[in-house]
Amino acid sequence: MAPYTLPELPYDYAALEPVIAPEIIELHHDKHHAAYVKGANDTLEQLEEARAEEAWGAINGLQKNLAFHLSGHILHSIYWHNMTGDGGGEPLAADGVGDLADAIAESFGSYAGFKSQLTKAAATTQGSGWGVLAYEPVSGKLIVEQVYDHQGNVGQGSVPILVFDAWEHAFYLQYRNQKVDFIEAMWRVVNWQDVAKRYAAAEERADVLLLAP
Repeated sequence: MAPYTLPELPYDYAALEPVIAPEIIELHHDKHHAAYVKGANDTLEQLEEARAEEAWGAINGLQKNLAFHLSGHILHSIYWHNMTGDGGGEPLAADGVGDLADAIAESFGSYAGFKSQLTKAAATTQGSGWGVLAYEPVSGKLIVEQVYDHQGNVGQGSVPILVFDAWEHAFYLQYRNQKVDFIEAMWRVVNWQDVAKRYAAAEERADVLLLAP
């Protein structure tokens, strides 16, 4: 059995309209995400063959491929659940996400400051990448990361809890080359309940994620 499998979407293709068109969700999940799953599994098989044959001539490329495809699979698996057709707005204590709201205010000064930083980080990625809100276990704070491709420019040990996909395949059919318009629209479908659960889980496991003196 392959180590990685394509997860089912938590909603139908049309659930995020009008922010994301159904054909984008279908292509993005069924083709692009599926390709990362296949790529990760294929690379693991190739690494197994390399170990068996003690043939390490392609090790650099294989390790890079594993990081690329596996990170793509993980980020997309978070991405689908980070969105809901009933989402958006600002995280509030009244909605049961007060701890997350407090952490955002403490880490960024205000929700407005956080929103502006993540929007700019996602919208200005050079080429393909992501804007990511992550829990950083050493400081115990939330940080924004601008991730190139799927795995570059990431602080080691940080745990992604909210991800904005800024690859062209995530928006081009609907938004053409207006990446910033897509990122601005994304705030209307953020599933703060999911983000809050991820934040709570990351904070609870901080000492397990990174043992520091």
